[in-house]
Amino acid sequence: MRIGVLGTGNMAQALAGHWARAGHQVLVGGRDQVRARDLAGRLGGDARHGSLSEAAGFGEVVLAALPYGAGVEVVTRVRERLDGRVLIDCSNPVGPGFRLLTDGGPSAALRLAGAAPGARVVKAFNLCHEGVWRMDPPVFDRRPLAVPLCGDEASALAVVEELVRAAGCVPVAGGGLERAALLEATAALFIGLWVGEGADAQAIAPPLAFATGVGGDGAEV
Repeated sequence: MRIGVLGTGNMAQALAGHWARAGHQVLVGGRDQVRARDLAGRLGGDARHGSLSEAAGFGEVVLAALPYGAGVEVVTRVRERLDGRVLIDCSNPVGPGFRLLTDGGPSAALRLAGAAPGARVVKAFNLCHEGVWRMDPPVFDRRPLAVPLCGDEASALAVVEELVRAAGCVPVAGGGLERAALLEATAALFIGLWVGEGADAQAIAPPLAFATGVGGDGAEV
């Protein structure tokens, strides 16, 4: 698969690293060509570098590994190159006090979709720190990390599911793109618990067998 990457930061390196190792073709695009070249070199394989426009038009999939404030600006500049392509948004619009910067408006993912109406946007990879994505693979207590996805097109979701598996993770259907706001709010909650309170966010959810109030033996709890 041919994958363009918009951005040269930590998330770009962590995610694209999995895909390069899995044999996918990667082109890193950035405003700073030196940073783009250096990142492509660190990814190894046949990873290449170029401009943001070149990355946007490189292949079937484009990863927007951009800060929330820069995402719409960059995508707007290259939107014609994104027509028909799967555009992955991994951003978190979280600001001081772990507040959502979208402030009740459209999610970051929907804003990208509005900036590039010809792209097929999927929200994914936003719930974990880039250090987790550097793990090869991200497995905890012998259980691969689950990655929720939100998107409106089955074919686009299928492509991103393949990339989730290439990172050693398990894709989970999260609903349509309108539910991306829930993923972003979940990230804000989790980051606040992890960083602000030092709490174990995993501990707030019961095991699946108890999620509907029924235990594994069928008894109500």
